[in-house]
Amino acid sequence: MAALRRNARRKKRGKGAGWSLLAWITVLAFFFPVLWMVLTAFKHEREASTDPPTLLFSPTLEQFQAVIGSGMGMTLLNSVFATVVSTAFVLLLGVPAAFALSLRPVKKTQDVLFFFISTKMLPIVAVIIPLYVIVNEIGLLDHIWVLVILYTAMNLPIAVWMMRSFFLEVPPELLEAASMDGAGLWTAVRQVILPLISPGIAATALICMIFSWNEFFFAVNLTAVRAQTGPVSLVGFITGEGLYWARLSAASTLAALPVVIAGWIAQNKLVRGLSFGAIK
Repeated sequence: MAALRRNARRKKRGKGAGWSLLAWITVLAFFFPVLWMVLTAFKHEREASTDPPTLLFSPTLEQFQAVIGSGMGMTLLNSVFATVVSTAFVLLLGVPAAFALSLRPVKKTQDVLFFFISTKMLPIVAVIIPLYVIVNEIGLLDHIWVLVILYTAMNLPIAVWMMRSFFLEVPPELLEAASMDGAGLWTAVRQVILPLISPGIAATALICMIFSWNEFFFAVNLTAVRAQTGPVSLVGFITGEGLYWARLSAASTLAALPVVIAGWIAQNKLVRGLSFGAIK
């Protein structure tokens, strides 16, 4: 019996090691293009276009200086403004809505939830012409605030659904206990409920930031020069003269860096938020 148990443990360890190896191979396969992009960004243009690729090179910041000098810095600032402000609006509107649809449900809650999520079912290409006409008529064409409004509307349904699931994991007895102690509704929410679901709010905010930062369709059709965002400016590095791989890689690295930094800062809360309520 002891020998059988030892054999079973060895098989289990071997199976676990095999899955771990497969997981590492998969992660490295997905991460390698990103790593290659970052390495190419530090090359001279002649080194980035060689065949076979140049593996040993002297790093340079020439491409980053050229990208920033081309005006991409301003487009990244536009992206930062639209992303941060729209995410703040999403949280300001989404937290009360999610609370009302979970711990303090309103009439026809399911109808409201279906309406929220149904707004994501319409292809954005089907609404771009009326949106363009409306934005042009109210004088917001090529204005950063039109992107703030659209990004807020785009992310709000997802945020409400996500945060509602987090609110549902909070025992209603906590609100009852707080009210018995004399705390008002706002005090109970601010001091009891929100600290509990802060990982979920952080995860929601980060996902909304990623969606807003990467959004391209609205930005390319409703902006031109003043409100151009980072993803749109990347297209400008693809010219009729050919692809400048090192410069394009530097621009892509700069465009991806803010989201990577935000995810790294919020990684603990992100993991806790995405697994919130998974284990009771």
